Amino acid sequence: MKTLLLIFLGGGIGSVFRYATSLFVQKFYTGIIPYATFITNILGCFLIGLFVGFLEKKHGLNSDLKYLFITGFCGGYTTFSAFGIENFNLLQTQNTAIAFVYIGSSILFGLVAVWLGLFIMK
Repeated sequence: MKTLLLIFLGGGIGSVFRYATSLFVQKFYTGIIPYATFITNILGCFLIGLFVGFLEKKHGLNSDLKYLFITGFCGGYTTFSAFGIENFNLLQTQNTAIAFVYIGSSILFGLVAVWLGLFIMK
């Protein structure tokens, strides 16, 4: 139960930060390119790298802080951060082909899934 509460708390805070990031970016840019999402995704990847590196160094990845910051906050802020760390780990463990298949198929099937969902709802 404690783990679920930590994830819930971190996820809620991450979602609020995602919204705040969008508002901040929209103050300076209102064009067609989705910079708010791009910045959120890249910032989320940076943050998950910081959190994983810090926790591995100081606390071990099995601490409650993992659930609060990595699963909760980063998950609420952007799941792209999880995608980034998973692919980094695949590349770091010499699973390059799997990483690129995962990257390509995630993008391709993600776009197809969006199209399919929109198609079904028409």
